[in-house]
Amino acid sequence: MADINADIQQQIDSNDIMLFMKGTPQFPQCGFSSTVVQILEYLGVEYGSENVLASDDLRQGIKSFSDWPTIPQLYVKGEFVGGCDIIREMFESGELRGFLAEKGVLKADA
Repeated sequence: MADINADIQQQIDSNDIMLFMKGTPQFPQCGFSSTVVQILEYLGVEYGSENVLASDDLRQGIKSFSDWPTIPQLYVKGEFVGGCDIIREMFESGELRGFLAEKGVLKADA
């Protein structure tokens, strides 16, 4: 499990915004992952992604790593933000745009 945790941490450290999802941004494999991708695309931010379906170790490891039971999971500047429901609520309230701008990954006027 140490290896998968190191791999997860490396991905988070290498990307200002990192999405662990089912599928890929071009071909999401679940509606929740698709929703988060659509939000990130709408906001026009660059992000890394990892398909948890490609590895059972990763799929289980990310849940343990974050102590969060569901996928997708979004990290911004190393901080776990949440899953689909949290991201959607933050987006709908306008909080996500402000949070991303505050973290320096979204232009304030975008």
